[in-house]
Amino acid sequence: MKESAVKKIAVLTSGGDAPGMNAALRAVVRTANYYNIECYGVREGYNGLIHDDFLKMGPRSVKNIINQGGTILKSARSAEFRTKEGRQKAYDNCLKLGIDGLVCIGGDGTFTGAKIFNEEFGIRVIGVPGTIDNDIFGTDNTIGYDTALNTAMDAIDKIRDTATSHNRVFFVEVMGRDAGFIALNSGLATGALDILIPEKKDSIDELFAKFRSAEKTGKASSIVVVAEGEKLANVYELAEKTKQTFPDYDIRVAILGHMQRGGSPSCADRVLASRLGYGAVTGLMEGKTNVMAGMRSNDVVYTAIEEAIKKHNEINKDLLLISEILAI
Repeated sequence: MKESAVKKIAVLTSGGDAPGMNAALRAVVRTANYYNIECYGVREGYNGLIHDDFLKMGPRSVKNIINQGGTILKSARSAEFRTKEGRQKAYDNCLKLGIDGLVCIGGDGTFTGAKIFNEEFGIRVIGVPGTIDNDIFGTDNTIGYDTALNTAMDAIDKIRDTATSHNRVFFVEVMGRDAGFIALNSGLATGALDILIPEKKDSIDELFAKFRSAEKTGKASSIVVVAEGEKLANVYELAEKTKQTFPDYDIRVAILGHMQRGGSPSCADRVLASRLGYGAVTGLMEGKTNVMAGMRSNDVVYTAIEEAIKKHNEINKDLLLISEILAI
């Protein structure tokens, strides 16, 4: 590789944590070391940039973390970084250390901050998509999504055991404030009767029709998977409305919550994080900036951050149809 466009870089994790962030951090630090680039970790996201909380990192700084969930650098949402004064402090601290490149691991909020920081002060930035929601445009999967999906699937499988034992109906809420990827795929994988996601217009009448159809085919228990961002109603309201219409149903609600963010990352997430962490460093070395490193068709690609945060991955409509057909 020709001479690097950066000499010193910093890496941070920001926003909601996701399994695989540590694997991405490890890849960034060790790739930088391999190419003789100084690397600093920044604690607590953009807050660390503002408060001068840098840690010089080398290969041994990231030992034994590839299998750990969460992020050893900690994560935070920074209100101060949203101000020009806060970003000026962050730039001054970067200038003091001679940092000329920044790897930002997180979601669209993280990328928005990186984009503004680059436009105001010229420090090269590359984003790495770390979010369980899988809603970032420019990558087939985001770091943490596969692990969260498997966590949800495993939990729903266990819920099905008790639903079957007691002939119960379970409404299971999974994460996905604005995106239904976890709900759709975990629902399909666990044989849910219905899957409610914010990307499609759901109706309570259609849900009730599915319950009636299930009764006719002899189903004695059912699982309904609901994304937390579902627009029709929240999971408790759905359960209450169902109880009013089907008073004989034994109905329960289960909210999986933040357990989906935790746990040791899957093999797929560890490999994805390693490839994207490497791609972020080599991208900075090549002079790329204001882009996100993503994976498309098993190749590392770079997408303008502006495009990554404005667009969103679209739900596969075939999966919706398949889930309906197979739920008979």
